[in-house]
Amino acid sequence: MSHRPRSETERMSRDFGWLAGLGTLLVVAGVVGLVYTAAVTLTSMLLFGWLLLIGGLIGLVHAVRSRGSSFFWLGAIVAALNIAAGVVIIGHPYEAAVALTMFAALLFLTGGLFRVVGSAVVRGSQFGWTLLLGLFYLLLGVLVLAGWPSNSQYVIGAFISLALLFDGLGLVATGFGGRRIVGMVSDQAARDVS
Repeated sequence: MSHRPRSETERMSRDFGWLAGLGTLLVVAGVVGLVYTAAVTLTSMLLFGWLLLIGGLIGLVHAVRSRGSSFFWLGAIVAALNIAAGVVIIGHPYEAAVALTMFAALLFLTGGLFRVVGSAVVRGSQFGWTLLLGLFYLLLGVLVLAGWPSNSQYVIGAFISLALLFDGLGLVATGFGGRRIVGMVSDQAARDVS
């Protein structure tokens, strides 16, 4: 009877250890990416282009296989657009990064504007945080737009690297915290048994 909970505790502790290990890898990848942001931008554009191309080809095969249905034309058009976008991005990854950087700046500006206006209109319990987040998004959008297009080779790579870094830190914290909680619960259960 006591063997099963102990093995379950060890398994949970090991799983949280794997989570912390994965988080550490993501942190390392994020730090390396911040050093080589231009390479991360180029790599992500090429990967995005290939994903669109492969997804478009798979979609085209699926559309052809369902040519008697009402899905055919919609599937064929979406597949053709994905293939075309993939070919363009693979052929011109730097230009794709320029366009995506402009799109990101516009998203930050509109998201920040909506948050600032929304916080002023609603004035809910999270007024201060929503206003602060909106102002941060506006500032980020202005900064990205001010350096556009020369910053395009770095912005996407920096965002991806920061996302990897913070996701990794979150996984490391979850892994170590989970191991600690499992250990505390296991110790308390051992004391309750004895």
